[in-house]
Amino acid sequence: MHTPTISDVLRARRLQSAHLSPTPLLSYPALDAAVGAGVRVLVKHENLQPTGALKVRGGVTLLAAMDPAERARGVLSYSTGNHAQSLAYAAALFHVPCTIVMPENPNPLKAASVRRLGAELVEYGADFEEARRHAEQLAPRRGMRLVSAANEPDLIAGVATAYLEVFEQEPDLDAIVVPVGGGSGAAAACLVAAAISPRCRVIAVQSRHSPAAHDSWRAGRCVERPNTTTAEGLATGSGFELTQRLFREHLADFRLVGDDDIRWAQWLLMRDARTVAEAAGAAPLAALLAARDSLAGQRVAIMCTGGNAGEAELRACLSAAPSGG
Repeated sequence: MHTPTISDVLRARRLQSAHLSPTPLLSYPALDAAVGAGVRVLVKHENLQPTGALKVRGGVTLLAAMDPAERARGVLSYSTGNHAQSLAYAAALFHVPCTIVMPENPNPLKAASVRRLGAELVEYGADFEEARRHAEQLAPRRGMRLVSAANEPDLIAGVATAYLEVFEQEPDLDAIVVPVGGGSGAAAACLVAAAISPRCRVIAVQSRHSPAAHDSWRAGRCVERPNTTTAEGLATGSGFELTQRLFREHLADFRLVGDDDIRWAQWLLMRDARTVAEAAGAAPLAALLAARDSLAGQRVAIMCTGGNAGEAELRACLSAAPSGG
């Protein structure tokens, strides 16, 4: 399993070019005012992707790079939602059989999207880790290519194209804040920043209710931790070797935030940026609010990695809003 390079990212952009368009990086004066400390906030709108999330870049790159024999076997993976939609979308694009294992009672919006795209959805287990173990057993039985949620160089190179766009759109960034579940997005940010904007600090964020990636980075090795966050895209219970390898090379800081902090950030994005973000997509703003004093006067990009919030999640987010807010 090789570590992807900036050359792999440029190749990924070429592979994606016929299928995906760049997304905007926008600023909102009301959001700047809400953050305070003179921080200029720029929102990267990956919620505008065809699947509503950043990860589609990885799925399209992975399947575009496969040889015909490997495609014919089909792909099988595990996910809480956006990685599932990414693979299902790419599989439909390239006419590849696709099976996704999701924990039982998944986000209805994401599950319906996976099925609508033509993939088989298997619901198994109480959480991400149980779904992962089932997928790892199911793939060899079916003869399908197991796709890891994070230990895939092509997935990382694919999502890294979003960070190429960030630095092309705003070359003088001081920091970029990225949410972490398995860590492919933050690993991609580290890869691109190290190659083309080494002065830009990459800051990762995860829920303190599912801190496996954070604790793995601190420990210098992959560890397992309890996984109880309500933020689906952050809900992983163990570190992944490939993404942690890239973290160790360039990650400047790793923050933990509470689920309540994330809901508040979702509300602020709705109110001040007219943006619906799922919990993982709002986590960077939650981290920025917690770290604003250390980033005073700086230009900071936050990755709105997805907008696939289900009805129950949106209701919880709205309940965080103050009366009359």
